[in-house]
Amino acid sequence: MIKKIYLIGNPNVGKSVVFSRLTGVQVISSNYPGTTVEIAKGYLTLADKKVEVVDLPGTYSLDPTSGAEEVAVSLLKELPKEEIAVINIIDSTNMERNLLLTLQLIEEGYPVVVCMNMCDDAGHRGVHINFTKLEELLKVPVISACALTGMGIKLLTQRIKEAVSAPKDIITHQQRWLEIGKIIEQVQHLEHRHHTFREIMEDASVRPVTGLIMAGVIIYGAFKVVRFIGEGIINHITDPLFINIYQPFLEKLSAYWQEKGFWFHLLIGDLINGKIDFRQSLGILTTAPYIELGMVLPYVVSFYFILSLLEDIGYLPRLAVLLDNLLHRLGLHGYAVIPVLLGFGCNVPGIMATRVLESKRERFIASTIISIGVPCVPLQAMIFGLLGKFGGFYVGGVYLVLFSLVIILGIILNRTLTGYSPEFILEIPPYRFPPLFMLWKKLYFRIKGFLVEAMPVVLLGVCFINILLYFKLFDLVTSVFAPIIHGLFGLPKEAAVALAIGFLRKDVAVGMLMPLGLTANQLFIGATLLAISFPCVASFVVLAKELGFKGLIKSTLVMIGISIIVGTLLHFTILR
Repeated sequence: MIKKIYLIGNPNVGKSVVFSRLTGVQVISSNYPGTTVEIAKGYLTLADKKVEVVDLPGTYSLDPTSGAEEVAVSLLKELPKEEIAVINIIDSTNMERNLLLTLQLIEEGYPVVVCMNMCDDAGHRGVHINFTKLEELLKVPVISACALTGMGIKLLTQRIKEAVSAPKDIITHQQRWLEIGKIIEQVQHLEHRHHTFREIMEDASVRPVTGLIMAGVIIYGAFKVVRFIGEGIINHITDPLFINIYQPFLEKLSAYWQEKGFWFHLLIGDLINGKIDFRQSLGILTTAPYIELGMVLPYVVSFYFILSLLEDIGYLPRLAVLLDNLLHRLGLHGYAVIPVLLGFGCNVPGIMATRVLESKRERFIASTIISIGVPCVPLQAMIFGLLGKFGGFYVGGVYLVLFSLVIILGIILNRTLTGYSPEFILEIPPYRFPPLFMLWKKLYFRIKGFLVEAMPVVLLGVCFINILLYFKLFDLVTSVFAPIIHGLFGLPKEAAVALAIGFLRKDVAVGMLMPLGLTANQLFIGATLLAISFPCVASFVVLAKELGFKGLIKSTLVMIGISIIVGTLLHFTILR
């Protein structure tokens, strides 16, 4: 049984990147006793058991010539060789120098797995390695990998158990170099070649400067396309169906309804100027299906289509790699960017997508961040409509506040929440255009899953809000909180109704701020509060389902606290 895994290799071979890929977001760094040499430790799950992984200082050989190398050699000797596994990281572009340490480890009888890192870079340079032949010569498992993209890391974790102790006769230093030369002759050959355009784009998309530029362009373009498709579906399909076909049927039904009592209010809702208004009537047969099918579904369809396209082309995994370092500071893996992106379309599928994260801790952080700091497309459209006439300062200010909250809140949650965030191993595919039938199949199952899970939630939520409105319980709530809203946030008491309605539908609530005659500063505060306070009822119930009752309570308390703090600060400091 492996009790500890050591990562060892020459300096600058990508050892720390491999370590990060294996251990995830929670890393413990400490100095080795009596030295200034820093040791990083994390955990990897093998056969349902947590195994400690230690990132040893870079070393060229087992004959130490520096304090860091002495620490690395001493740590290797802490446990019996039968209880450890040693992952030897090798720079594939510089095999000859790296194999010296490899042969020493094998000769000493350490259970070794060789990870040939930077194999993509070696290929770009025309360095071709026969990994099967290398494994045959070394008689230990050999895995080709690219830690930067995650390629080969999953296979590495699967083959760790194959590491066995097989000591060899110790040979002289000169004989060891002669053996390295023979190995190189048999497993490596060189040729001159240039990067292909696809390889250039693959490399550029994961490098900090070019990657961020590409990410900005791609994400901006994706949201423009999502909005174009979503608005097209609404204007040409869903609105005509609801207004020209469904609404006349409901109006005939309401005309024959003699007694407009509780059931009429529950099913049809309020008549606005004597007619059904799908946005404001708040009935189970009116507003509930229109919210889900007429307003949310078009954006979800368009968003899932673009997301699936980017995912299958191979870009999303690269975006996850690019943002991995940032998201690690928030207690998340780079792959959490996908639920966040989904949340920009609609918070419901965004929260549901947090299931790809393996621990409750990560799902809580991601779901709370999405609920507070990620505005859905309809809400963004209303924010632009509400604040756009006052200039880009106010619109940009809302996004700046939301982005700052995501970073600050993520760092706080990461440092305060207990629990374990396991590693997330992500394989990076090459860029390729996906088969269309697979794209449509994925889109179909995602839309089906969204409807099955979200429709009952929206119906129950509208029903609940409708009952509160019918029995005037909303008036009681708003009358209680109106003094707080006016005193802390500087908003008139009438804004309490809009903030309360935000629980049902945030974009509708933003629209309810328009006729109140608020100043630009007040509208900015109101729109920001609606964006960061409780999610809409559909997202709220899905949040309860994903996090459980205790998780929901904790997330709700965080939302309330953040809303009060931000609203008060905006009122008394920034906009004073």
